Order: sequence, then structure tokens, then C-alpha cells
Amino acid sequence: MKSEDYSSKLRAKGLRVTPQRLAVFEAVDLLHDHPTAEEVSQFIRKKHPDIALGTVYKTLETLVDRDILKRVKTDSGLLRYDAVKENHHHIYCALCDRIEDYYDVELTQILYNYFEKKRIPDFMIDDIKLQIVGRYTDDRKAVRKTGKHTDTGNSFRETDIHTDKRNTTGKSGENGDNRMNVSKK
Repeated sequence: MKSEDYSSKLRAKGLRVTPQRLAVFEAVDLLHDHPTAEEVSQFIRKKHPDIALGTVYKTLETLVDRDILKRVKTDSGLLRYDAVKENHHHIYCALCDRIEDYYDVELTQILYNYFEKKRIPDFMIDDIKLQIVGRYTDDRKAVRKTGKHTDTGNSFRETDIHTDKRNTTGKSGENGDNRMNVSKK
């Protein structure tokens, strides 16, 4: 997206265009990995070293309130932000706190059809977002997102946590764990 596009989206939602809003909006859009406020702050610090973390938090909340960004909460309790407006779901790796967008029109339609038939009493559904929780089973190097700010500017700890085949959930089921191996056909 171009700088003018960020500006026009802010204006369309009734917001003044400020360097802080542009920087935060652009960072969430460019990072593509559902960043935390701390990660946004680290990203924009390169070009805008004077934008404080508190300003980043306030700006993120303003952009969420105006429906420019979406807030995504992980199982670990971290708040992340998403600039993707198209209907999509999330794949969440419980080992590394990584969230990836998951697009499946058929799944979305199944969910909407289900809730059209099985209405929830006294509740109107505005949107349905599915978060699929699990862990990656390939040998990818993962970046565990800690959500902690450090003075060195590096809040990521790189580890190969997906190759550990032990049950880390603390839950038991068939074969000592509760995981499903789902593969595409």
C-alpha cells in the first residue's frame, strides 16, 4: 500500500493524518505477522525514533476503535494487531506464538450456514473468526514472540521448537497427547 492509501483510509474514518498514525498503520500492514505494540514500536523506531511506546499503544487503540485494524488475542494473552480486512481465520502455533492468516471460503460458509440454522439465543453474530490452535510439525526455524521489549531492540528468541515431538500441552489423549495430525489432500 502507498503512503497516500494509508492517508486516505485514515481520512475516510474521520481521523487526522499524523506522522504517528501513518507510521503505526504502515508498520502493522508491512509486518504481516500480527505484531504486538512492542514489535510495532521497534519497527518504526528506525525511521521515527521519537515516537514513544505509549503513543504506539494509543494509536493502535484509535485505529482499532475506527475499524482500521483488528485486535487479535493469542492463547498466551498477547494482544496483536491485524491490518487484513478480508474475511479470514488464523492458524496459531501455541509453541512459538506465531499467527498466520488462513483463507478458506468453504470453511467460512460452513460456519455461517451452521449459525444461521443454530442461532444463539439473544445474540446477533457480526462476524465469525476461527482460530486454529496447534503447532507446526515441519522442521522450520521458529521465532518465539515473547512480547517483551528489551533495550537491545531484539525481543525475539530464535529456537527450533517445532522439532520437539514431546507433548508440551500437559493434556493427554490418544497416544499420550491431544493433537490431531491434519493434512491437505
